[in-house]
Amino acid sequence: MTTSDSARRQAALVYNPIKVDGKRLRAAVRDLSREAGWEHPAFYPTTVEDAGQAATAQALARGVDVVLVAGGDGTVRAVSEAIANTGVPLAILPSGTGNLLARNLGLPLGDPAEMIRAALGDFRHPIDIGWARVSRANGEESEHAFVVLAGIGLDADMIANTRSDLKKSVGWIAYVDGAARSLPRARPFRAVYQIDDGRLHSTKVHSILFANCGTLPAGIALIPDASITDATLDVAVIQPTGVLGWLGVWRKIWWDNSVLRRFRAGRRVLKRRGRDASVHYFRGAAAEAAAPGPTPVELDGDEFGEAVRITCRADPGALLLALPAGHPVSML
Repeated sequence: MTTSDSARRQAALVYNPIKVDGKRLRAAVRDLSREAGWEHPAFYPTTVEDAGQAATAQALARGVDVVLVAGGDGTVRAVSEAIANTGVPLAILPSGTGNLLARNLGLPLGDPAEMIRAALGDFRHPIDIGWARVSRANGEESEHAFVVLAGIGLDADMIANTRSDLKKSVGWIAYVDGAARSLPRARPFRAVYQIDDGRLHSTKVHSILFANCGTLPAGIALIPDASITDATLDVAVIQPTGVLGWLGVWRKIWWDNSVLRRFRAGRRVLKRRGRDASVHYFRGAAAEAAAPGPTPVELDGDEFGEAVRITCRADPGALLLALPAGHPVSML
């Protein structure tokens, strides 16, 4: 590509000014754009009223060639929702608390310059996103994107009970505090759920998760087989019984999924042990769950109020990512 060709190209940065150092980030995007022969970039800060959808829509209307997003998981989710299925690539600059999508993609977390250069490069790769239609008790419905996971039940209650000041100071570990606040009063609820056009299941659960990808901070593999490029959602039904049941959930998610599965001997142990009754996994292109009354829901770590039904579907290849040259996409 010649300098005259690339001079017509422009990047846009959508960023959360509360989560990132906007001045420093704008300067980096501006300087690296100039080095690459691109036009002066466009900048769109998010606001209390706009999590990123409207800012991204403005950038797309401007005709930019790539959108960079910097902020927490909620900002990444909002920008992904607006840019999905447009064919305009998205570059994720890791920042904020969890960096859940960046972690699942194996992106560099330390230096934003590497991802800015990726945005200005030519390596692009599509990934799936999920869509969740949330039905409220009053009949109101709305659909929102999620890039990591959606959930109904205890996981959403834990997020709602996480202190924002603690989250800001200690990061994702603050969710432990939210769990401690939620678990003492956690009660199972009768849920009806269905995967694709399969049979209806009715059972008591604490939480149902719909995952586009399955890794949490600290390398915890919530759903180890989840892939972000398989046009499929992975569903985890969490239904522990008593204190020992919660120990079983923790053993399954942390020890079994995140440790034993990494080794051949560990996988043999898991094969002999059989299934764990506290966590059940399903897969499908779509899935839904209904509760008898208003129940907390969450999308990508943000609380989304209460709902009586959540219907999720995979949207294959809907998000075109800008990645560092040679990034190992076969692992996604």
